[in-house]
Amino acid sequence: METARLVWSRLPHSEEGELDGVELLSNTSNRNGVDSLDYEVIENYAYREEQAQRGKLYVGYNVGVKWFFALLIGIGTGLAAVFINISVENFAGWKFSLTFNIIQKSYVAGFLIYILINLALVFSSVYIITQFAPAAAGSGIPEIKGYLNGIDIPGILLFRTLIGKIFGSIGSVGGGLALGKEGPLVHIGACIASLLGQGGSTKYHLSSRWLQGFKSERDRRDLVTCGCAAGVAAAFRAPVGGVLFALEEVTSWWRSQLMWRVFFTSAIVAVVVRAAMGWCKSGNCGHFGSGGFIIWDISDGQEDYSFEELLPMAVIGIIGGLLGALFNQLTIYITRWRRNYLHKKGNRVKIYEACLISVITSVISFGLPLLRKCSPCPDSDPDSEIECPRAPGMYGNYVNFYCSKDKEYNDLATIFFNTQDDAIRNLFSAKTIHEFSAQSLLTFLVMFYTLAVVTFGTAVPAGQFVPGIMIGSTYGRLVGIFTVNHYKKLNIEEGTYALLGAASFLGGSMRMTVSLCVIMVEITNNLKLLPLIMLVLLISKVCILLVYSIWIDVLQNVLTLFPSQAVGDAFNEGLYEEQARLRGIPLLESRPKYEMRKMTAREACGNQKVLSLPRVVKVADVVSILRSNKHNGFPVIDHTRNGETLVIGLMLRRYNSPTGTSSIQDRFPA
Repeated sequence: METARLVWSRLPHSEEGELDGVELLSNTSNRNGVDSLDYEVIENYAYREEQAQRGKLYVGYNVGVKWFFALLIGIGTGLAAVFINISVENFAGWKFSLTFNIIQKSYVAGFLIYILINLALVFSSVYIITQFAPAAAGSGIPEIKGYLNGIDIPGILLFRTLIGKIFGSIGSVGGGLALGKEGPLVHIGACIASLLGQGGSTKYHLSSRWLQGFKSERDRRDLVTCGCAAGVAAAFRAPVGGVLFALEEVTSWWRSQLMWRVFFTSAIVAVVVRAAMGWCKSGNCGHFGSGGFIIWDISDGQEDYSFEELLPMAVIGIIGGLLGALFNQLTIYITRWRRNYLHKKGNRVKIYEACLISVITSVISFGLPLLRKCSPCPDSDPDSEIECPRAPGMYGNYVNFYCSKDKEYNDLATIFFNTQDDAIRNLFSAKTIHEFSAQSLLTFLVMFYTLAVVTFGTAVPAGQFVPGIMIGSTYGRLVGIFTVNHYKKLNIEEGTYALLGAASFLGGSMRMTVSLCVIMVEITNNLKLLPLIMLVLLISKVCILLVYSIWIDVLQNVLTLFPSQAVGDAFNEGLYEEQARLRGIPLLESRPKYEMRKMTAREACGNQKVLSLPRVVKVADVVSILRSNKHNGFPVIDHTRNGETLVIGLMLRRYNSPTGTSSIQDRFPA
């Protein structure tokens, strides 16, 4: 091995400069910089000899370390989620309190202060991303999904990405942009798990030798899976939903031993978050009280539903499927435009774009409620603890914003001029019939839907789960208003329809079913709504499939001169799959596309020839092969005594690097 490395180091220089492993990988890999990961165990002689030397004590120690790492991942992810939520709630609380105090004297001064605070928070977020951690932009779920499916994207699991994701999420969410912090929390959990697996960060001198127990890609994959589940559990306080999210959405494999560790990690996160919230209820966390985390207790909502209510609930499912598919398609168009025209101009343009969207969002959220007339407060319910209107300087239900009389509130400001968590809590709230008018809900739906489409894809950490809940709960509550007015029943709660609308939009956009259903039940603490949530999710899914099938028939009749691939490219998939495709992450589907069922291997390869390596190869030949193509994998072949060609394994490009951890001799010893 030392001789081979010495020969490699003495290779003649190329015309462009010295030939090293990093340059070789970056120049000859695909244009997106992604690389393949090998999760398979190589059953060679060296591996079997190493396993034979391990006794029962070492095996027990290895299992114990894995469970200990699962514990550390749960604690770390839970603490990161607590820190982000406390920071966001305090920034938002200070912002709204200061703005409400100023508008008592001057709405113009309050408007300027509101814009400047949001602009400062968003600028801090986009500056951190563009200058410090570019890989922390977006939700991070497509990249983590690619990693767990064998695709390595440079920089997604680094320590600086973790820091950029935490502080960037605080700035972007606290700045009032139409995005959430739930997707970034999944990425944060994965980063914490990866850093623990490799013993910390050697670049920033934060490493420990006794933690460096998982150097293989297979072990790190297991840890990152635990981190993904921990991120979902921390974001929604939904430990079971986190396990199902990892199983349904991000992984393409599963085994029972890993499921137990993932479940244990999610349970630890739930304990940490609950302990932190109990500590904050005593007033130790500033503006962060019983809220902050996404949990909307509607256990006191609608007790039962009648058969005639199934029709409007089915309508909610249809609307969610259509609006979710439209949302995905619009984000695809805008993301392509950003990538091809806007973001090519450098980081300064990315900063200008985020700041401009921040100003537009602030103007809309502050200015539109000024155009809305205030409504008189409803008769107070002795059983309700909700005060109407809220006292000056307070935000929540029944916000008193630009109202001339004392007993009035602004329903549009109750949604717009609030944190997203409080706005969703208001839309889900029970015993608040006629709190929102149909005009205000429709106005908010159109404006927030547009802002969510435009904001998603900027250079800030951005999650789409909470904006999806906002959009879905708005039209869900709108359908609930018409249902209450049509059936004239007092036991129908508009908040229940808002919940079903949120589930339908998320199902239509992200195409999740089981994990989404469990998450919605856990965050609402109402098991009675489980059948209804399942109903709207199935209808939104069936609606998408039905529309797609009809659209396929239309295109096949119109585009008869085009190949079948043109028909398949006309549709969008789930939000994370489409974002992964736009980022150049080559995910391998669990099932082949319809147009690929009759495709042969020769047709799939096209003009590219498969390049193989012999069992024994010269270093110079390997260098020549790596420089002459962009393949990420090379079959290793041998010949039997009768001349038959035998494939004995696969060598990845990353293992042929002189700085890599192994080589051909390591993988396939003679």
